[in-house]
Amino acid sequence: MTVTFFGHRDAPPTVEPYLRKAILHQAEQGATLFFVGNEGLFDRMAAKILQQLCAENQALHYYVVLAYLPKEDFEHPTLFPEGLEKAPRRFAISARNRWMLERSDAVIVYAPYVGNARAWKEAALKKGRVVTELIVPIDKNETEN
Repeated sequence: MTVTFFGHRDAPPTVEPYLRKAILHQAEQGATLFFVGNEGLFDRMAAKILQQLCAENQALHYYVVLAYLPKEDFEHPTLFPEGLEKAPRRFAISARNRWMLERSDAVIVYAPYVGNARAWKEAALKKGRVVTELIVPIDKNETEN
């Protein structure tokens, strides 16, 4: 089973324990492969958790799926989908997300606001994917700053 992640780029640190729990739950349900992007805090958080979990369990594997050819080396295993180099730069992230969604059985989403993450959640639901939406209580300290 393959799992993909879609989340708001400005995910606060309070999301991390919920994300870890959702990943572990998917692994318990039979997930062994995970695809994650590299566009924001949510993606970096997911990649960090996956790196730790995959080091502990060799049955689990993950890839950071790139939307653009990399300019730097990554500390994570990467994948650049064939044909994506032909996508116009402004559409590359959407093309990459579509590639990940097509190859996934389940999706973990953090979409507290209207935006792209929520749109990908809706696309996953329309495709019949299992969707786990992370509901994270608002940290009062964050709203006071």
